[in-house]
Amino acid sequence: MKLSQMFENAPEIEIAGLCIDSRCAKANDMYFCMEGMVHDGHEFIDDVIEKGVKCIVHSKPVDDMKKGVAYIQVENVNRTLNRVASMFYGHPSRKMKVFGVTGTNGKSTITSIIRDVYSHFAPCGYIGTISISYGEVTLPPSLTTPDAVLIHKTMKDMVEHGMQAVALEVSSHGLELGRVQSVDFDVAVFSNLTYDHLDFHGTIEHYFEAKKKLFTNLKKEGVAVLNADDAYVDQLADATEASVVTYGIDNHATYQAENIRIEKTGSRFTLVHGTERYEVSTNLVALYNIYNLLGAVAAMAESGIPIEQQLPYLNDIRQIEGRMERIDEGQLFNVIVDFAHTPDGMEKVFEYAKDITEDGHSIIAVFGSAGKRDTKKRRVFGEIASRYCDSIILTEDDPRDEDPREIANEIKSGISDTNNIFIADRYAAIRQAIESANVKDTVLILGKGDEVFMYREFGREPWMGDHNVARHCIRKYSLGLEDDEK
Repeated sequence: MKLSQMFENAPEIEIAGLCIDSRCAKANDMYFCMEGMVHDGHEFIDDVIEKGVKCIVHSKPVDDMKKGVAYIQVENVNRTLNRVASMFYGHPSRKMKVFGVTGTNGKSTITSIIRDVYSHFAPCGYIGTISISYGEVTLPPSLTTPDAVLIHKTMKDMVEHGMQAVALEVSSHGLELGRVQSVDFDVAVFSNLTYDHLDFHGTIEHYFEAKKKLFTNLKKEGVAVLNADDAYVDQLADATEASVVTYGIDNHATYQAENIRIEKTGSRFTLVHGTERYEVSTNLVALYNIYNLLGAVAAMAESGIPIEQQLPYLNDIRQIEGRMERIDEGQLFNVIVDFAHTPDGMEKVFEYAKDITEDGHSIIAVFGSAGKRDTKKRRVFGEIASRYCDSIILTEDDPRDEDPREIANEIKSGISDTNNIFIADRYAAIRQAIESANVKDTVLILGKGDEVFMYREFGREPWMGDHNVARHCIRKYSLGLEDDEK
């Protein structure tokens, strides 16, 4: 695309690509000088010019301007990046139905349900923490919400592969850092807001303000789908100019679940919408997943897929690895792997474990807390676990450059009288939980879900994944079916 098509009075330079990371700059790219929390993109202008970049978009003055390079000074580089990225890739979000889902917990589950069910009616892609996927293409995830260049490039690829819709996880970081400013959302879903990411946002109020941006920026023709049982529902409803519908269980909602029956392998409930009542049967378990399902069903219904047409596909929703994943290798006790890494998320998993664990049997939990992240929640983790568990095994969870034992000690400060031990190696901790479980006990492995990496001081290294470790340990140490070492 010509530079003159993107900026008035700009020279007739052909731009081959967009770049915000100097390390990835290529010949004939346009480079945006983004100011990050660690580095300022203005510092790398000379580096990218040596690589052949033909245009520099900057907000600070540039003293040494090179011949043959276009310099465009703007007030806000990020805002310009969003506008240009959408234009450069042909405004792909305008060519699909775009579902955006935000909230502390449930984003991955709601977006995955939308992708799977909506795809029975029209091809639907997904962008989030699990992967980037569309059609037969599955790519590893970038960030929960990628940068504006990757978002629009990915959506362009989706359009070219025939996608008619996309479900996008929208994180508070992505909203605060302006990564989705130019995405044309049709439906925005709010799951909930609880304690998380305060190391980045500072206060719960700032955290909420970041989430709210998805709804304040939602077009009038869009639909906001809000959790009626969350304390922030009224503030979000007042903040948006879009149409508003709600979903919930306790408070009156546009889409409401009644007569809920939750079992070990599935759930049933009555979905009330207006004067209609629908009997829903699903393989999803736990009360919080009823909320996630309601949010997804409401979003799709508001986008034109009638509830009665959705019902057959709710019976067997694809298992989302690492999200309330039941590990069944034939053992006589429950093993559940979940990504829960917030106080609210962990408590909901513990509540479900209590519901499915018979009296006289134990709940055993394995978890830690990420290094270089919100430290205030560590003691809270211990307090919550102590209320529900009979045994707690503390271990590493993306320690980065912190000592896992010190992190565990902070968690332990919240544990009252529950038996607990620290095992640094996560594999060994999971093995200990599996080996100590008796018939009808419940083992919870929390924090990392299906992630196959571990963040350490030197960066990211491979990790088997909690779900894979659990299966391996059950087969080898509980059932004696394997002889191989880890």
